[in-house]
Amino acid sequence: MPNKKVVVLPGDDSAPDTVYAAMEVLRALEVPLDFVEFPPGEQWVRGDTDNAARAAIDTSDSALFGSTSGKTNVVGYLRWGKKTYANVRPCRYLKGFRSPLANPDGIDFVIVRENLEDLYLGLEGPLQALEPLHLSSRILRAELNTSEPGKYAIKVITERNTRQIAHFAFKLARRRKAQGHPGKVTCTSKYNMLRESDGLFRQLVSEVAGEYPDVKYQEFIVDDFARRLVQNSHELDVIVMPNLYGDILSDAAAGTIGGLGLAPSGCYGDDYAYFESVHGTAPDIMGLGIINPTATMLSAAMMLEYLGLSAASKRFADAIRTVYAEGKVLTPDQGGSNKTREFTQAVINSL
Repeated sequence: MPNKKVVVLPGDDSAPDTVYAAMEVLRALEVPLDFVEFPPGEQWVRGDTDNAARAAIDTSDSALFGSTSGKTNVVGYLRWGKKTYANVRPCRYLKGFRSPLANPDGIDFVIVRENLEDLYLGLEGPLQALEPLHLSSRILRAELNTSEPGKYAIKVITERNTRQIAHFAFKLARRRKAQGHPGKVTCTSKYNMLRESDGLFRQLVSEVAGEYPDVKYQEFIVDDFARRLVQNSHELDVIVMPNLYGDILSDAAAGTIGGLGLAPSGCYGDDYAYFESVHGTAPDIMGLGIINPTATMLSAAMMLEYLGLSAASKRFADAIRTVYAEGKVLTPDQGGSNKTREFTQAVINSL
């Protein structure tokens, strides 16, 4: 079989340090991958680099991405151009993670976030532009005063995308059940107030649930679920939700196990997937060499699984697990005093 082709996009600020760390481990694993590497955002040239990156993505099998603060100008293409509609954000506690919870052992769930619509379409503008629509609230029976200075944002929930993400979540829960997990999907949105949009999301996910009788199903209003995420995190398995809630609550989920430096993710479409950490670019620690690369490393392990390299993926994840279990070489966010490179070497030594 020919090698798989992976586009490497280091990202901005401190993010490249995490990507380069993950790359060191991938090379130590000697996986059959060919890497097409692009410069970090600080060296990104709008136009030429954009076009080259998109062309490389189109001929690749996957991409490993850092994080961007706006300098790396290709993340929109990875998401909307490649239609990667399912943002999968695992939250799994490993021994040695610095969790604030008294008993984090056993936390192991996955947030499945719809990745293409909701408020993230960016449909915003001046409030006065809505005046011709003569909008009024069905719940509060209140007229919208478009003469007031202000802005609007449009929330979009479509039947097609909701059914698509719901099927993805139930299939994932079914696969996890075969691995010993509960086999349960939880749906959450603000369906009690946003009855048209979030109400539609809830209705469609519930309908899809009927096609998976072997998977348990439950639903909660999103503010109630936020409490359950912290208080009853051990009871969760697969959670499906609209875009904005998924972005916010996955950060909260990371907090239950020890922070954003431990939170990986993958964005999946029908024909493509790319992988990145949940955290941002950490400009405040840029150049210090102390950023935790665990999230990006675990994202790279997810990428190996997606590319059919399951044994290498397991070796990678097991090496990370060993380093944390030993607790000798950890970055400052996890209570250690080691640099990113020292942590990376420890992972390589544990392969």
